[in-house]
Amino acid sequence: MALLLFLLILLVPASNADWPPSPGYWPSSKFRSMSFYKGFRTLWGPQHQSLDQHALTIWLDRTSGSGFKSVRPFRSGYFGASIKLQTGYTAGVITAFYLSNSEAHPGYHDEVDIEFLGTTFGKPYTLQTNVYIRGSGDGKIIGREMKFHLWFDPTKAFHHYAILWSPKEIIFLVDDVPIRRYPRKSVATFPLRPMWLYGSIWDASSWATEDGKYKADYRYQPFVAKYTNFKAGGCSAYSPARCRPVSASPFQSGGLTQQQYRVMRWVQTHHLVYDYCKDYKRDHSLTPECWH
Repeated sequence: MALLLFLLILLVPASNADWPPSPGYWPSSKFRSMSFYKGFRTLWGPQHQSLDQHALTIWLDRTSGSGFKSVRPFRSGYFGASIKLQTGYTAGVITAFYLSNSEAHPGYHDEVDIEFLGTTFGKPYTLQTNVYIRGSGDGKIIGREMKFHLWFDPTKAFHHYAILWSPKEIIFLVDDVPIRRYPRKSVATFPLRPMWLYGSIWDASSWATEDGKYKADYRYQPFVAKYTNFKAGGCSAYSPARCRPVSASPFQSGGLTQQQYRVMRWVQTHHLVYDYCKDYKRDHSLTPECWH
């Protein structure tokens, strides 16, 4: 019995080390789920979408991908969905959930991304978070990427991915665990114009997987993504000025609790695989938030 207890003591910390501590606060519980057709419309590839029991399935094959867009634009809010990805060879394929105003401001738009970069057999998906401001995603691209390998297999079950966007900060969350906080340090480095919420699956073979080394292989088509448990709450572009921005923490003023910061540091210590601010090949005069 003593030997058994000793072995259990050895095993428990090892298993916990692979899973983040509790964030202590669950912002997704503060927002009501909505049906797809209540909040969204098909944007492109309608023949590559199906809706079944509140779960939307979209897919990419040799002929087309698919995308959807929120009915309303927002100026701040919490935006989440539970997503399940395809297993196997998915190199070159992007599954995305993001905010953008590219249709309202073509060539000079803002964007906040959660993107799953497809992969090859035996390698994990990469979750890429990104922020573009006032055209930094147009022409000469200036990305603000932070990339993660998740602490679970995103093909096995649905997990909840979310963006919290307020006038002060952007927080990216996975199952209510904050993985990145992008604070507003200046007007020039922060998106403030209204944006719509989008989801899509598409072929980005030129860059998605190991900088384009591996391309989409349509012998494995269709490439499928499933979305459910849609949440979009906050201030729409049409809300009165008194509309209060939402928060990812118990503090109405925004920010994170000490416990949430600890969990975010844990994720960034154990699962962060790329941080644009630490990429010394980049010209950081273009990303002043890295050194201010």
